[in-house]
Amino acid sequence: MMIVEQPSVDDVELSEDHLEPLRFVITADLVGVRLDKALTVLATPLCSREHLKTLILEGCVHLNGKILKKPSHKLENLPEHSEIHLFLPPDEPLNMPHYNFPLDVVFEDEHLLVINKPCGMLTHPTGRHQPDTLVNALLHHCEGNLSSINGVIRPGIVHRLDRDTEGLLVVAKNNVAHQHLSQQLKTKTMRREYYAIVQGAFAQPSGLVDFPIGRHPNHRQKMMANPTSTPSRTALTHYTVQETLADKFAWIHCQLATGRTHQIRVHLTAIGHPLVGDVLYGTGLEKNWKQLETDAGLLGQALQAFRLTLAHPVSGETMVFERPKSPRLLKTWQVLASLVG
Repeated sequence: MMIVEQPSVDDVELSEDHLEPLRFVITADLVGVRLDKALTVLATPLCSREHLKTLILEGCVHLNGKILKKPSHKLENLPEHSEIHLFLPPDEPLNMPHYNFPLDVVFEDEHLLVINKPCGMLTHPTGRHQPDTLVNALLHHCEGNLSSINGVIRPGIVHRLDRDTEGLLVVAKNNVAHQHLSQQLKTKTMRREYYAIVQGAFAQPSGLVDFPIGRHPNHRQKMMANPTSTPSRTALTHYTVQETLADKFAWIHCQLATGRTHQIRVHLTAIGHPLVGDVLYGTGLEKNWKQLETDAGLLGQALQAFRLTLAHPVSGETMVFERPKSPRLLKTWQVLASLVG
């Protein structure tokens, strides 16, 4: 549950420029949980885990009117209907490099824009990759006018796509729009649909993959389904088989009910259908079939976010954005057909 309202807090020493706080009611399942982990559940995808930790340390998190500055604080011995108030700081100057890149803008107004992200482009900077991500290109395109809720490293980013996943992604230009769009993700009213080319034949034409996803205990770049030694979060992926090739490959439609890191890639691998071209979770198929790279230009997983449905954060209008099957996926399918035919 999330309600934006102004609490009465006597010991708040925050700038008047701070946004009105977000109010979260602590539910029974969060009693006894660390503050940082509870906020990750409550505030995702509004804020990243790293940004939430910073906000806690800066005194922007209050529990029943008291400032908490320890991420490890446990939510124990609390009165009924206890509340956390999260004070978001004002916009910060975005001093990252701007990248003059010709973005494929599907829609844009003063509140948001929808981008068709190309394969091979990171959504936001990382410790190892900085100046030419989608965020850098957005900073140039929007002249720095992006929401700051997710911190200065991820301005405007409401949700992300993996580097080699192409397709539709919504970006917030201001914090009010960001809050509304993030709430749609949290309540599952924003609909994200994907095309994927995977290995193997499916026993059923459609299904639901319901495996929690967590960080791989031995490989920090990977996620895994049903982890036993690391924390995990509920993850749900619906799939429908649209076409098959000699019981060796399938073109499928996926719809996310949750949005975990690498979710489609991890879930389909877990049920025995890794994505073609996935160098992190796949079987190395592309190493033996060089035509996938030379003829189809497949340099990563065959995955496209082709449809995005959302409510406009100001007008409330339902908006549906769609892109046709990408040339990269169509060419991959054609090459696979020639190889197995």
